[in-house]
Amino acid sequence: MPHSNMFFLIGFTCFCWQASFGGDDAGQLQGGIPVTIERISYGGWSNCYRIANEQIELIVTTDVGPRVIRFGFVGGENEFKEYRDQLGKTGGKEWRIYGGHRLWHAPEAKPRTYWPDNLPVEFEKRKDGVRLIQSTEGSTGIQKEMEIILSPEINRVTVVHRLWNRGEWPVELAPWTLTVMEQGGRVIIPQAPYKSHDEELLPMRAMALWGYTDMSDPRYLWGSRYIILSQDPNARKPTKIGAGVKEGWAAYARKDHLFIKRFKYAEGERYPDLGSSVESFTNAEMIELETLGPLRTIEPDSSVEHVEDWYLFKGVGPIRDEDSVDRYVLPRLRETQ
Repeated sequence: MPHSNMFFLIGFTCFCWQASFGGDDAGQLQGGIPVTIERISYGGWSNCYRIANEQIELIVTTDVGPRVIRFGFVGGENEFKEYRDQLGKTGGKEWRIYGGHRLWHAPEAKPRTYWPDNLPVEFEKRKDGVRLIQSTEGSTGIQKEMEIILSPEINRVTVVHRLWNRGEWPVELAPWTLTVMEQGGRVIIPQAPYKSHDEELLPMRAMALWGYTDMSDPRYLWGSRYIILSQDPNARKPTKIGAGVKEGWAAYARKDHLFIKRFKYAEGERYPDLGSSVESFTNAEMIELETLGPLRTIEPDSSVEHVEDWYLFKGVGPIRDEDSVDRYVLPRLRETQ
């Protein structure tokens, strides 16, 4: 497949860029133009940074976070969901979803998980990227950090998520990254390859269902190779699924765009939520594509990392069933290897 079909995108800036973008997709960028990092205003926040190469851009805000609020092609729409009534807000004790990409620690619990990220974060400029550092959470002793690096040569973004234990005793947790995607698309979760009864007697696939998960929900397609969950703006109830995805990827297809997340699965380690390394939650407003690292005991002043690679493609055919995933997603997935 020609390199002109590949795009790799990660969003870590905070701005609605209206530059023109011409030509077809190009995974290999032309001329080796370096990554640009500039301070901008976005969505009512004054202290944002736009990170871009020739084809993709991301926006982060340092007024709250750490948070990647925008991710998309230069001049294109935001692939991430934005809650416009919350953009520009700061301070307060109420947790706000804002939209975009955030970092949590699993397993989920209230109020521990919902520490509000409403305060400014420390910013460091790095070669081809940025680093954002949140103040230590007062109720948990956990400090969140994101480092985002955009390749100047191909459309690939690497996001390193770190959780630091700044408390006085060890803590067990798992890094948990949640990307809030815009409406109207489908999350694709790969399943382990099918094995006949003669080939495999023991269970191979872990799956988690929440109390509000209805397996007869028409938003789900339960296939032999993939689980596909559609976002429906008319749906009345939320739903969520988790799976132990050893294949190390999950994707979101919307219109003719395809967003792929890659991560490393830690074989033999214990994952939260009944062994889930990928999760997806959806309601009428949005859908989340989430990955999790294994549960780890973090000693005081130590940290744990979880790394995602983000890719974005254009010109992808409609995803309706498993055959269309094989036809349109797998060729792009091979390019990310």
